[in-house]
Amino acid sequence: MSLMPPAPAIPNTRARSAVVSRHEWEGYRCESRLVPAVSPRIAPLVLVGGAFQTKESWGRLERELLAHVDVFTVDLPGWGAGNVLPDRHGADFLADALGHMIDEAGLTSVHLVGGSYGTAIAYRLAQRRPELVAKMVLVGTMTSIPGHARVAMRRTLDLLVEGRMEEFAQETVAFMVNADRIDSVAAGTRVRRFLMRRMLNLSDEDVEKHLSNTMRLLRHEMLDTSRPPGMPVLVATGEHDAFTTPELCRALAATCSDSWFTRVADADHMLPLERPVELADLITHFLMGEPLEQLSYCRGVERTSPLCATP
Repeated sequence: MSLMPPAPAIPNTRARSAVVSRHEWEGYRCESRLVPAVSPRIAPLVLVGGAFQTKESWGRLERELLAHVDVFTVDLPGWGAGNVLPDRHGADFLADALGHMIDEAGLTSVHLVGGSYGTAIAYRLAQRRPELVAKMVLVGTMTSIPGHARVAMRRTLDLLVEGRMEEFAQETVAFMVNADRIDSVAAGTRVRRFLMRRMLNLSDEDVEKHLSNTMRLLRHEMLDTSRPPGMPVLVATGEHDAFTTPELCRALAATCSDSWFTRVADADHMLPLERPVELADLITHFLMGEPLEQLSYCRGVERTSPLCATP
């Protein structure tokens, strides 16, 4: 899961005005937001977020990225300005919707960054439209949801349906913030407070979307690792992530044919919110083909595929 507070206005010195576009995919509403950088150095970057993420809510991470690259953010069906997407639709449907939105924006080659839930959608798009994706970064991911996590996720849905919002918030935030290591995580206490407020103030539509989106995770195999993406892939997570643990992330990286894995210091599953400056720096280093091994905030950089080229 991934979540951000709304992004303040972006200064004119960093980017031009955002262009918001409405789209439709198979009868479902969706929206995109393209913010052009003043002097982009690489192909546009598409951000695909996690639970509760909207196209406007990437905060400081987006602002840091705009120093280097145009940023395209999305409300897929089931998120933000999109309408509720029934859970019979899986990751392929969402990946195709994303590809459709990118096509309608006139983008012919992009870099993909997926966070948490969004990693499955990004991975699927990279498989289904390899000609569209130059490089991909996945932040907080796994090949499949472990049994104990499935039980806990179903428990949160029961609490939500029963209207036991305090318990729902507590147990949902437990996925995102490692309570045992909160003092070792940058802004850990502040992030937890923010997430609790967000969970306790869900609208009726937010609740319906969350129920459908979570049931989708439980109902479908979101990733098909039998057909690995061929483009360069970086998988990253916070060193203290207790949900999509470093071990799970490393295993996903190993399914890709040209991949790297790293852990970011002083962070857990909410890495984009806890260390946005460092994450933006890591992403741009990778996308620009610059070495990662000397980045001080990385707890080692591992080559997880058999190829020997540098990023």
